[in-house]
Amino acid sequence: MSSHVARQQFICITVAIGGLLFGFDTAVISGAITLIKNQFALDTVMEGWLVSSGLAGCILGVLITGLVSDRIGRKKTIALAGIMFLTSAVGCAFPPSFSVLVIARMIGGVGVGMASVVSPMYIAEFAPASHRGRMIAYYQLAITLGILLAYFSNALLVNYSHHSFNSDWSNWFFHTEAWRPMFLAMAIPSVVFLALLTRVPESPRWLMSRQQTAKATAIMQQVRSADEAAKELAEISKAAGRASARRISLTSPAIRLPLMIGIVLAVFQQFSGINAIIYYGPSIFEAAGIDSSNALLFQVIIGAVNMLFTILAIRWADKYGRRILLIAGLTGIVVSLVLCGLLFYTNNTQGPLLLILMLTYIACFAFSLGPVTWIVINEIFPTEVRVKAVAVCTLALWIAVWMVGQFFPWLLEKTGAAVTFWMFALCSLINFVFSLKVVKETKGKTLEEMEEVFIAPH
Repeated sequence: MSSHVARQQFICITVAIGGLLFGFDTAVISGAITLIKNQFALDTVMEGWLVSSGLAGCILGVLITGLVSDRIGRKKTIALAGIMFLTSAVGCAFPPSFSVLVIARMIGGVGVGMASVVSPMYIAEFAPASHRGRMIAYYQLAITLGILLAYFSNALLVNYSHHSFNSDWSNWFFHTEAWRPMFLAMAIPSVVFLALLTRVPESPRWLMSRQQTAKATAIMQQVRSADEAAKELAEISKAAGRASARRISLTSPAIRLPLMIGIVLAVFQQFSGINAIIYYGPSIFEAAGIDSSNALLFQVIIGAVNMLFTILAIRWADKYGRRILLIAGLTGIVVSLVLCGLLFYTNNTQGPLLLILMLTYIACFAFSLGPVTWIVINEIFPTEVRVKAVAVCTLALWIAVWMVGQFFPWLLEKTGAAVTFWMFALCSLINFVFSLKVVKETKGKTLEEMEEVFIAPH
């Protein structure tokens, strides 16, 4: 591996840790919520506030990221998200009141929202065209790793809470109020993330957009060969010239196709039911007659399969292309969801088939919709509107997350698991047709060449 490639890998993996914090922050609440509910005697309204506060902060984070990132740069915005995660970890671990706990969760949500926009976008702007799909997929892998780490961390801390402790403080922190160390655990990767960021440069494309050509050139020469750096900088300059001539904005007709693709992929990623199955996995398995201890074990297995097949996506995204992965994955998603619904409809959920089908669903999502959605969203927009367009698509994704979170328990109660699974299957079938007919292949193209595919003809 050349020094240029090693430097690229280090930078992209470091920035992708923002995804790990994203995954940890969103999953850690699953282990803490029951303990917090009992301690503060929360009614359903207050419990809803606690859970939704993170999502409210996330939407706020998405809304402000476009302005912040364009003004202060990608790197500083990523660092700001890291500070939000660290503040949230400490604030959630030591809140003087329930209200402060909710505010701390909201601050963490702002970090999630900012990271979900700017981390994959930085990687898209920084990575070479030949490896961009793989490197953006690092971000999705980091999310799955963060979710898995939160599950393991929660499980270890719950197990540790049953030990006897010598001091009153240790007994209070690790046993009586065992939810506190669950949140504080996120401070460790947050500090590591902020420390590693000090060795990450600013996005050369952002520097070029600010006419800081000398800085952009110096950074490019550190991570590309001399010829590659010169060629890519020339393409960026050429694209910047086209941008100033055409004055594209989010309302321009030329942006309609990529914006439609980005929003549809973002929304239907969530309408496939992925977060419902990850977050409500134990409830689904218990509804199938599986005892709660095994249901929690199966949730860890789901997290492990999710991570394994995301690793495969890293290998496949630049080899087979984004569109092929989408179509293949959605085929498996539709089939597995239909069959899961059939098992619930026929009350045939006791055997291993339900677990096999759910793991098949997770695997198909992990090598397709999970990483490919983030890859495509961050590839298809021209530089002058990229951060705003990515923010719009990411906002649509988080609104879809909220909708699924709000309506999934109601659907499960009112219509049953079978109909709920079939509704997710129908949404995934719509996404399959859309991906087949509308989504264009982006493999191997530079971000500037992408404009010729999505912008020039319109």
